[in-house]
Amino acid sequence: MDPEVTVVLGATAARALLGPEFRVTRHRGEPVPRREGAYYVATIHPSAILRAPDRDEAYSGFLADLKVAAGLP
Repeated sequence: MDPEVTVVLGATAARALLGPEFRVTRHRGEPVPRREGAYYVATIHPSAILRAPDRDEAYSGFLADLKVAAGLP
């Protein structure tokens, strides 16, 4: 089964799937077309939340990215 939405967790996965020029810090939470009706949505790796200076802000951003992914067709 081919998923309609793939959540890409972290920079390493993003570079592997979206190319070496892709930057999670610039494009997190933005749907990236994968094929007709299917998307990638990149976000930070969950472990980055634990290392963030402001964990609440990092977690809120992570949840916002997941909500974008959940709202796609």
